[in-house]
Amino acid sequence: MDFDLVQLIETVGYLGLIAIIFAESGLFFGFFLPGDSLLLTAGLLASHGDLELWILLVALAPAAILGDNVGYWFGKKVGPPIFSRENSLFFRRKNLLTAKAFYDKHGGKTIVLARFMPFIRTFAPIVAGAVEMPYLRFVTWNIAGGLLWATGLTLVGYFLGESIPGIDRYFLVIIAVVILISALPTMIHVWREYRHEAWAFVRRRIGREKPSASPPEGPPSA
Repeated sequence: MDFDLVQLIETVGYLGLIAIIFAESGLFFGFFLPGDSLLLTAGLLASHGDLELWILLVALAPAAILGDNVGYWFGKKVGPPIFSRENSLFFRRKNLLTAKAFYDKHGGKTIVLARFMPFIRTFAPIVAGAVEMPYLRFVTWNIAGGLLWATGLTLVGYFLGESIPGIDRYFLVIIAVVILISALPTMIHVWREYRHEAWAFVRRRIGREKPSASPPEGPPSA
């Protein structure tokens, strides 16, 4: 088992776990927090009797849902003025409008899937608020995603601890696999979106590295 995570959970307790899940779900500075790992580890500790499973299930999903709501309202408050901002070196208004169109079409699916994508889940509600995704639509899918993520991963950790003797020795590997699976949708999307540009870049690099043919030497000039 990852004893650093165990020590962290034992140090911060239930309130600390709630605060971490809340922060990672919607506060822009919480993207570095290990939400997936903490939920799995908390579930495993509950299977050993070190934590109460019912407290985790009752407390962590609401923390995740409330965190996303804070992120949404933060994005809604600071986001709308960006739509009227002039283009600059690092800002293109059309990109924000494209994001709004994407949320209008895929908003619900985006909010749910983002829960299982490290880093992205922190920023998804902020972007949803910034592009003015309808709140009722947002909160409906936010509740579904929060329940699936916080309750689901906690129960996965719990049932793994209940079912597999000595699971502690392999828990780091399990966490890595879960994080990889969580990131797969993002990786696939990025590859589909940018694969043509990536191959074009590779071909350009190969073309530059090919030695240019030297022109044949002519007879020495008189």
